[in-house]
Amino acid sequence: SLPFLDVVLTNNNGMLSTSVYHKPAAEPYVVPFISDHPRYAFVNVIQTSLTRALRNSSTFEIFNNERIYIKLTLLYNG
Repeated sequence: SLPFLDVVLTNNNGMLSTSVYHKPAAEPYVVPFISDHPRYAFVNVIQTSLTRALRNSSTFEIFNNERIYIKLTLLYNG
């Protein structure tokens, strides 16, 4: 595995795959939904996270795992 920018490149017996890179020290926090931010800020967090997952995932399985990670992060933050 080789992390590069916000992508992890993985070589599985000659097959390259890509996935979203998460820094080991980063905690899964986003702006809480109950905060006083405008609604578009919350929509943008969801939209950009899913777009990043879609663009950086080489397979549907990797994308689905990232989608679940995003969902759990959002649930964790309220």
